[in-house]
Amino acid sequence: MDSSAILPPERLQLLSVQALAHVGDGVYELLARVRLCMRGVHTAGALHREAVALVRCRAQAEAARRILPALTPGEERVFLRGRNAKLRPPKDADPADYGLATGLECLLGHLYLSGEHDRVRYLFEMGLGIEG
Repeated sequence: MDSSAILPPERLQLLSVQALAHVGDGVYELLARVRLCMRGVHTAGALHREAVALVRCRAQAEAARRILPALTPGEERVFLRGRNAKLRPPKDADPADYGLATGLECLLGHLYLSGEHDRVRYLFEMGLGIEG
C-alpha cells in the first residue's frame, strides 16, 4: 500500500460507485475552491458563484471529456464504472453529462483514496484546460 493511500486496494475495490463519487465530488469542489482563492477571488458571493460554475454537472462533464484521452487503462476502468452506473440524474441534468460527471467524480475519489494526489491535481487542471 502506498504510504499516502487512505485505503488499501482490497478495501478500495469494495466501495460503491456512490461512495467513490461522494469522495470525488468533495475533492473536486475543494480543488475548485482553492483554485479560485489562488486566482484572487475573495468575496463570498463571487467565490460561491464561481465555485458553482466549476462544479456543476455540465462543467464536470466537459472536464471529463478533456481528460479521457490521458487516462491509463486502470483509470479508464474506474471512470467507466462510474459513468455507466445506473443512477438517476437530477431533473435539471442531462443524463449523458450526469454520467460523465459521475465517472469523473468516481475516478477522482478512487485516485484520492489510493494516495495519488499529484495525479488528482494533474487531471483536475487538465479538466479545466490548464496547460502545465
